[in-house]
Amino acid sequence: MPASSTSHLVLIPSYNPGRKVLQTVRAARAQWTPVWVVVDGSTDGSAQWLAEMAEGDPGLRVIVLPQNQGKGSAVLHGITLAAQAGFTHALTMDSDGQHPETLIPAFMAASQAQPGAMVLGKPVFGPEAPWVRVMGRKLSNGWANLETLGMGIGDSLYGFRVYPIAPLVRVMQGTRFMRRFDFDPEAVVRLCWAGVRPINIDAPVRYFTPEEGGVSHFNYVRDNLLLSGMHTRLFTGFVLRLPLLLWRRLVGRR
Repeated sequence: MPASSTSHLVLIPSYNPGRKVLQTVRAARAQWTPVWVVVDGSTDGSAQWLAEMAEGDPGLRVIVLPQNQGKGSAVLHGITLAAQAGFTHALTMDSDGQHPETLIPAFMAASQAQPGAMVLGKPVFGPEAPWVRVMGRKLSNGWANLETLGMGIGDSLYGFRVYPIAPLVRVMQGTRFMRRFDFDPEAVVRLCWAGVRPINIDAPVRYFTPEEGGVSHFNYVRDNLLLSGMHTRLFTGFVLRLPLLLWRRLVGRR
């Protein structure tokens, strides 16, 4: 196992991922120490499976929330505990095996080289990627770059990324939103507003069929309505911040 970092950890929010989570966590542990999993009120038995795995692995911590609260809430819970333990940065990744665990060291190295930035995964899709998801992502990316006056967000939705913890906690404590599926795009927009510069790195994304153990909790109607409401709210915030963003652009202080 790799040597334990005292500044950067891998944080995996997890909700009913099925057995795929065990493969995901083993793969992440092969790349990094420590790895924390926040079990977000799962009812599929994964909390028990992961607890048994953690019994023989001091580099793995499993945090169990009694009820499902949403991805953003699970991340906030994890990074709050991580900050209290002295960590400064967290790489977030999904628990369903879609994200490229072999790139964890490269993303962490990029963050360690520029600790004031956030390191964003820019997805490289395979032929199995659903067309609707790819097109929806392009639409969300266009909104995110408009709302940040083109600060360079390569992808607003891909959850494989390294955050500096302190500004993310401040941003999340300043709003009651970004607690569920809206977490990923709203986090990058609000962090850009806070002056955190994005770094983009290409990263493959995998989509698994149910026969391969793939699990998706994305609801096209509910979650697209949530994203539409979020971008409406963020666009209003963008208009209010436009003088500040223009000033930063003019004086080169992004």
